[in-house]
Amino acid sequence: MTPPSTVRALNRISNPSTVACWNSAIRASVRDGLPREAVLVYRRMKQNGVRPNNLTFPFLLKAYAGLPHAPAPAVAHAHVAKSPFCDDIFVGAALVDLYVKSREVDVALKVLDGMPQRDVVAWNTVIVGVSQLGSSLRRALFLFRRMRLEDIAPDLVTYISLARSCGCEEKLSFLRAVHSLAIAQGFEADASVANTLIAAYCKCEDLSSSESVFSEIAAGMRSVVSYNSMIAGYARLCLSKEAILLFSVMARDGIRPDLSTILSLLSLFANSGSLLEGELVHSLGIKLGVDCDISVMNTLISLHSKCGDLEAALYCFNNMPKKTCVSWTALISGYVQRGDINEAMALFSSMEAAGEKPDALTIVALLSACSQVGGLDLGKHMHDYVLTNGFKDDILVSNALIDMYAKCGSIGEARRLFDRMSGRTIVSWTTMVMGYAINGEFEQALDLFSHMVEQGLKPNRVTFLAVLQACVHGGLLEKGWDYFNLMSEVYGIAPRLEHYACVIDLLGRRGRVSEALDFIRRMPLEPDAGVWGSLLGASVTHREIEIGEYAASRLFSLGPQTGVSYVGMANIYAAKERWEGVAEVRTMMRQKKARKNAGQSAIEIDGLFHAFAVEDRSHPQSSQIYEVLDTLFLQLKKKQM
Repeated sequence: MTPPSTVRALNRISNPSTVACWNSAIRASVRDGLPREAVLVYRRMKQNGVRPNNLTFPFLLKAYAGLPHAPAPAVAHAHVAKSPFCDDIFVGAALVDLYVKSREVDVALKVLDGMPQRDVVAWNTVIVGVSQLGSSLRRALFLFRRMRLEDIAPDLVTYISLARSCGCEEKLSFLRAVHSLAIAQGFEADASVANTLIAAYCKCEDLSSSESVFSEIAAGMRSVVSYNSMIAGYARLCLSKEAILLFSVMARDGIRPDLSTILSLLSLFANSGSLLEGELVHSLGIKLGVDCDISVMNTLISLHSKCGDLEAALYCFNNMPKKTCVSWTALISGYVQRGDINEAMALFSSMEAAGEKPDALTIVALLSACSQVGGLDLGKHMHDYVLTNGFKDDILVSNALIDMYAKCGSIGEARRLFDRMSGRTIVSWTTMVMGYAINGEFEQALDLFSHMVEQGLKPNRVTFLAVLQACVHGGLLEKGWDYFNLMSEVYGIAPRLEHYACVIDLLGRRGRVSEALDFIRRMPLEPDAGVWGSLLGASVTHREIEIGEYAASRLFSLGPQTGVSYVGMANIYAAKERWEGVAEVRTMMRQKKARKNAGQSAIEIDGLFHAFAVEDRSHPQSSQIYEVLDTLFLQLKKKQM
């Protein structure tokens, strides 16, 4: 029986003997999102003895590309090959597009090479395809070069695609080259090109260039996309003040925020732990009518989870009309972050019971949980799950497995997994270097880094952080200096605060505390709690009271309710037997209501984790536990006597 939609398409044909009427019906079906009906209309046209022309095939090929379970593109290609229009430039471009959308880029390139004439549309199709399907930027640029050698001028689509690819791969030098070419051809004033450049520069962490491009867009030409691109860039780098300021400018200019604006701001406040600001953005989302969007709901779960309000996260989750893998993963990640591994695993079981298939990020979150508590047995169980559920070749999961084994002390298994990986990325190498560093095997860490560089891989900021931490563990001050300088002088990577903290730690371990303070004063960045904490730690170790007092005072101003700095300063006074100083620090601690988070230890028994802190009696078996501890303590005391 002919489907009603096909009947409607056929009824549009006023004169079934002319190809133009059939083309019109095919085009209307494609336009209405009915690709199957378009193909059926084409078949009915052939049955009626009407020959297709050069205008038929672009619509037909677009219909084949839109089929949810498309047959091999070769079927559509065969229709073209049997016609006299296989050399038509528009038909050829549509055929290239079909192969690209079928993820057969290599075949698309062969079709492109076989075209007697190629225009910018055909070239753009393969450049966009290569970029979107994860092929290398270099391949896209190679195609761009071939296109230019044929004297075909790039258009807006070309530059937008190349700029987007540069941003995705964080290739700043290539992005600047593409930007220069766009300026040379006069495309820099186009809002679409400018918006793409803003987003790409943000991904490359070149905020000054993003802001420059944004400021060059004429005020009347700035759209919500322009503002969203810039706000998303600030959100990516956790620059809350800048994002809020730009959002206020956006409101002042009368630009109405949309779903993308809300998502960027919610993500920003989730990552910065700013629950109040996030709830205000949620209120705005309600006012705009986007609060029920599934992406907003998922981001709200993430916001509340990351801010420690798991009850609110669970409320959002339970009230979702439809839960996705992202929803489950966001909530699981929240429990992992809180250290509630049992609840995270219970949620994972519920997720599977609900018929929701986990993705790589779900597995990574659970492996992170194993890493936090040193749960090697659970980690091995998750590894088995990975092998039996199709995640074996996933790079993200493989990297997380290496990290899990390293943090659980099984560095040998981490290395075996690393050696078996076929598609190692810079993250894989960095994870392995960091694994050696945290296990105290600093020589292996540095050897692996050297081997990575010899393989032609370019280290990033995290790689250098791992290398510097290896130097810290090994007390290798001179090598640490060399790597710190190599980072900026050879690789052009500006050190961040965590890199400076490592150098301060290195100096402190060597007892060069005064030199560490001078180094902080020369830093081009404003020191944070990590930097001052490293200096305070060195002062405690080497009993440098004056420098310790200075570091502690800076820490007090940054986080007056954080107890670690008070405890560190009290320890310095105690070591020097300055008890009045200890008493003063303790008084300050009470006045500021500062608290030091108690350390925890965890033990896995029968697949469940039991966490313990000092004087913690919340465990249901705490009476028996402390009874056994008291017995052990008495036995030890008897042996000592």
